[in-house]
Formats: sequence, C-alpha cells, structure tokens
Amino acid sequence: MSGDEAVGVSIVDRHVGHVRLQRPPHNFFSLGLIAGIADALDALDTEDDCRVVVLSAEGKNFCAGADLSASNAGYATTELYAAAVRLFRTRKPIVAAVQGAAIGGGLGLSLAADFRVVPPEARFSANFAQLGFHHGFGLSVTLPALVGQQMAARLLYTGRRVRGDEAVQIGLADELVPLNDLLDAATSFAAEIAASAPLAVESIRATLRGDLADRIAAATDHEAGEQTRLRATADFAEGARAMAERREPRFTRG
Repeated sequence: MSGDEAVGVSIVDRHVGHVRLQRPPHNFFSLGLIAGIADALDALDTEDDCRVVVLSAEGKNFCAGADLSASNAGYATTELYAAAVRLFRTRKPIVAAVQGAAIGGGLGLSLAADFRVVPPEARFSANFAQLGFHHGFGLSVTLPALVGQQMAARLLYTGRRVRGDEAVQIGLADELVPLNDLLDAATSFAAEIAASAPLAVESIRATLRGDLADRIAAATDHEAGEQTRLRATADFAEGARAMAERREPRFTRG
C-alpha cells in the first residue's frame, strides 16, 4: 500500500494483481493519487507472480476528475504528468473496472488501461471544454485511438456524458456487466490474459503500443501548456463557478 494509503496493492490467485483507488466516494484526481498508482504499477512490474493488473476503485465513482472546490484544484503540473507518463511505461496489461463516473482526468486515467470493463451505470465524460479548459492526461492520443478522430472531437468539444452501454458501442469500453459483478468480471477478464505466456504477452503488448509512452509525454507537455494558459482566463473561472453552482456557464471568450 502506498504511503498515504490512497492506493491499495495486492496479488490474488491466477497471477492477477490489484491496484485499488482508496479515496471514496469520488477518488478525486490529484498528484498524490496518480503518483501512487504509478508507484504501485512499477512495483507489480517486478513481481513475477503478477502477470496482469486490475485497476479498480472504492466508492461511488471510479475517478470523478479534479475537486474544483479544493484549494489545490490546479493539477496540470510537471510532476503529475511525469507520473502519468510512468503509467504508460509499465510493462504489464491493465484491465480497468470502471464504476460510476470517470470524468476529466479520471477519463484519462481509465484510458491508460488496456481494457475497460463497465456496468450500465458507468459515466465517461471529457468535460474540459465545459469548464473553459483544455483536456489533459494524454487524451489527445488515447481518445482518438479508441473511438476515432470524429467521435473524439465530438466528445472533447461538447463534454457530453457517455453511459456504459454506449461506451462499449463506440469502443471506449470493452465489456458490459452488471454493477454487482464488476470486480469479478474484470478479474476474470485479467485471468484470461494471465493464462497466456507472460513473456509473450508483454512482448506483444510492447509491439502493439510502440512509442505510445513517448507520444503521451509529448502530448502532455502540450496539454499542460494549454491548461496553464486557459486557467488564467475568465471563462475558466466561470466554468468552475458554474459547476460548483450546478448551472449552465455563461462564457464570454474572456
């Protein structure tokens, strides 16, 4: 378990490791959380008993994005994106079990996994433009790769929410299961992968991913710069206020 206990780590039978977000109910996006996940994945890379990782979360939501009500809500930092790139450099396949919301940075985190298992109640949203903000966490790379350029543009421009069944239909998720079966289904999905030869799986994964981590590093450098620029605008301040007040934002290009 990580030092601040934000992330739990274990290895169960069938060579499946578990990394679990432990800041319920929302598992808000933060540097500490992302660094803790990266540390856990790095550690599991050294464990021969672990061949595949299940990434899951306690509470109502997988990861509901940044807590904009917090004093440290600004999260586009060099350190955070360095930790994000570390996620993409780890060797073992990751199956994410996504319940509730995967919003903003939480969506980016879920797309760092190789596969996503979801219930109908899951909700994905790249809500950055609704906040007057630029997307991050390498979504410039990962989102179009999964859903295509046109759908990625639609999701990023509008920030609309995608439920679990639609997520599977458009390629954002891989398997739809009842909420009560989510963790078991994700573990079974991972165990099916773990039954293959581990060195072969890691080799195939490295071939398929190619220079993905390097592309994520370049994308997050650009995304962080745009986030820093837009965070200083009146539109971002209005977007954050509107979300806190649960109303439609009134943007002015300011």
